[in-house]
Amino acid sequence: MHKNRTSATSDTGRRGARGALPLLSLSALGVVFGDIGTSPLYTFKTILGAAEPSPHIVLGALSLVLWTLFIITTVKYVLFAMRFDNGGEGGILALMALLGVSKRHRPAIVAVGLLGAALIYGDGTITPAISVLSALEGLNMVAPALQPYVVPAAVAILLALFAIQSHGTATIGQLFGPVMLIWFVTMGVMGIFGIARHPAVFAALDPLYGLSYLFSNGISGFLVLGAVFLCVTGAEALYADIGHFGSGPIKFAWFALVFPSLILNYAGQAALVLDGAPTDGNIFFRLCPEVLLLPLILLATIATIIASQSIITGAFSMTRQAIQLGWLPRLRIKQTSSQGFGQIYIGVVNWLLMIVTVGLTIGFGKSDNLAAAYGIAVSLTMLSTSALLFIAMREIWGWSMLAAGSVAGFLFVVDCTFFLANLVKIASGGYVPLILALAVYGVMWIWHRGAAAVSQRLHDVLIPVPEFMAQVVARNVPRVRGTAVFLTRTERDTPPVMVWHVKHNRALHEHLLVLRLKVLSVPWVSVTDRIRIEQAAPNFWRADVHYGFMERPHFVELLAQSKVLGCTIDLSDVTYYVGHETVIRRADGNGLPAWQERIFALMERNAQHVGEFFDLPNDQVVEIGRQIAI
Repeated sequence: MHKNRTSATSDTGRRGARGALPLLSLSALGVVFGDIGTSPLYTFKTILGAAEPSPHIVLGALSLVLWTLFIITTVKYVLFAMRFDNGGEGGILALMALLGVSKRHRPAIVAVGLLGAALIYGDGTITPAISVLSALEGLNMVAPALQPYVVPAAVAILLALFAIQSHGTATIGQLFGPVMLIWFVTMGVMGIFGIARHPAVFAALDPLYGLSYLFSNGISGFLVLGAVFLCVTGAEALYADIGHFGSGPIKFAWFALVFPSLILNYAGQAALVLDGAPTDGNIFFRLCPEVLLLPLILLATIATIIASQSIITGAFSMTRQAIQLGWLPRLRIKQTSSQGFGQIYIGVVNWLLMIVTVGLTIGFGKSDNLAAAYGIAVSLTMLSTSALLFIAMREIWGWSMLAAGSVAGFLFVVDCTFFLANLVKIASGGYVPLILALAVYGVMWIWHRGAAAVSQRLHDVLIPVPEFMAQVVARNVPRVRGTAVFLTRTERDTPPVMVWHVKHNRALHEHLLVLRLKVLSVPWVSVTDRIRIEQAAPNFWRADVHYGFMERPHFVELLAQSKVLGCTIDLSDVTYYVGHETVIRRADGNGLPAWQERIFALMERNAQHVGEFFDLPNDQVVEIGRQIAI
């Protein structure tokens, strides 16, 4: 057996976190912090909209917001979660893979990880709608007569945003960081002006104000946590996006600019209310002088578009991870820029998100109504992350049960409290992201079950290589010139696609190479571990090709390096053979339930062609159809 020692194609697509810290931090502002950075548009007005704004309530609400930002975002994600990167990649799917689910049968961890990922899709559809609506509702303060046009304008912006995704955002994306820099500075300055009108607002830094409000107002004090939680929607992005920038730039941007700006702006809004400002309308825009209100609305709208773009890009990236890990069918992935591996477009995901997001915008009509449905899926995602963090502390850091239980248990209690407070939102529309999340989870679960069933059926009919080659000789099967490359999912013996090829075409190439792709539970695979080749018979080689879940396979370039590994195939005349399965129901009734088989068969028929997914040359691919009973 040989190992690849070349510098082949392994890391051509990888985008590392390189460059100066300030420059990467500036870029991170436009990608990572859009969601959490626009939450001041609707969080505080939602909190105070449910209660009479007395000083006790205002200071208590502000204290809860500030300490929620600190505990969940700073402590949980910045100080703990971001230290559990999987080869530089973050997010709940990367954490799930880090815990070795590909090496051990760990259904509970898989269930938690996949549920968390599915829930991100659920609330991700609300983020663009609530953010854009909140920004445009500022027009009501400029000219109340414009109110009927807010929803149509929001729909138009969202339609345009989704429509441009297929063209990529590499060029305009360069402006995201500077624009968000202006946005955060503006928020901080506005907050300072508000604080100047009532400096005593900083008393809310004392957590006792928040606890007093929480425990002295009965059930209403507890349920207000559902609105408080809006301040940390988007915190998961800090962890999920470390693969793009590295943890250093994200932490620097958070502590140097984002966290202080959020604190100042929330404090400024509270100070304004304590100073006697009315709470009707949007408190955020009342911080701005009237003469600058229109430019601020424009800036807020651009910031919410950037936040929405970040959600869409994140959905694309997470979908690709799920495909590579075998939890979603092959979808057509378009690389929209050669500058960054993360610049991709997935049409099915884009249009589904657009339909749901626009539907929510029209159906709910106001950001206040959307806020009543927002947060439940995110809070459940954070619960899932806390559960996986506990396991990571035990298994990766080697912490004792007491130490890991104390830290993760505290975070779990906080997350559980917010989740319970958000449960009341189900009747107000919170069922929408939950239904969408369950649908995504169901698709992933059924696809994985179906793929496993197909793999098992293929392994049941395998023929050992010596036996197969003996049959070829015994039947005088002609050997033609050239090389045949067979793609297979089987780990051993003769691939079924080769057996069927000989059965139907009654010929076999002189040189044979069997390729099996395995996606590992790491984001990137080094060039030295990319390919392993062994000779199974004369002129018959078998290669195991390893890729990370963030990489795209390039088999053609890999084959160019095969000769240095001892494989003497003729690359001047290569034909690629791939199988195309038609899934049918097992006659003995021992397969998957009928409804699961039908759904899996539908996904299999509509999945991207194997040759296209692996970027094989179209004029050299032969597809062999076969029926697989599962």
